[in-house]
Amino acid sequence: MTLTIADDNRVRTLTLNRPDALNAFNEALYDATTVALRDAAEDPEVAVVLITGTGRAFSAGTDLAEMQARITDADFTPGEYGFLGLVDALTDFPKPLICAVNGLGLGIGTTILGFADIAFMASTAKLKCPFTSLGVAPEAASSYLLPQLIGRQNAAWLLMSSEWVSAEEALRMGLVWRVCEPEDLLAQARSHAEVLASRPIASLAAVKATMMAPLRAEIAAARARENQCFVELMGAAANAAALAEFNTAPGKN
Repeated sequence: MTLTIADDNRVRTLTLNRPDALNAFNEALYDATTVALRDAAEDPEVAVVLITGTGRAFSAGTDLAEMQARITDADFTPGEYGFLGLVDALTDFPKPLICAVNGLGLGIGTTILGFADIAFMASTAKLKCPFTSLGVAPEAASSYLLPQLIGRQNAAWLLMSSEWVSAEEALRMGLVWRVCEPEDLLAQARSHAEVLASRPIASLAAVKATMMAPLRAEIAAARARENQCFVELMGAAANAAALAEFNTAPGKN
């Protein structure tokens, strides 16, 4: 099972569960997470959703083997919703969304924080947006949401450098709200989630809606720009070379 779902005190915890692949999103996990978010949005017994990962990673982003297959395999079958469906579900999610970054976060494992209302991070975790090292463009409206969240210069470094950012640096930037010791991460995230979940869902949704309303048109515009750049860059020389290097690395064959 690529995603586990558990309910407790009106908090629904979604745990990314591909530990052998560092919880990288393949098509199945994109679809499962999209459906889970849509279901939680409609469930009157769910007030808050908490997303975390199992093992040593939060998420290693898009599964690069599938990314290459999408380019090179004529028989590649995409999922029902895929990456874009997940971003739609994150954009539209009407209730509080909390992320607990338990380990490595790359790509969507970092840019998902742009949609989090509150984010917690283990002190041993680290984050990276590897777009330039893969020869591609930003994703998930991160070119808009990250400058809004952490400021232009912090976002420029994160999106342009393809370098790791430590938990301490993520906290300083404002990318996460709290840094916790690994053994305390889920307890801290869940205790705060339960505080929110004790409030009326209609009121929580009203706060979320009014906070998101000024951002929605800009998110849509950013996604359109990013998607166009992605189409132009995916499969081009820099991207093809990066994916080929990844798939011929030791242990990949």
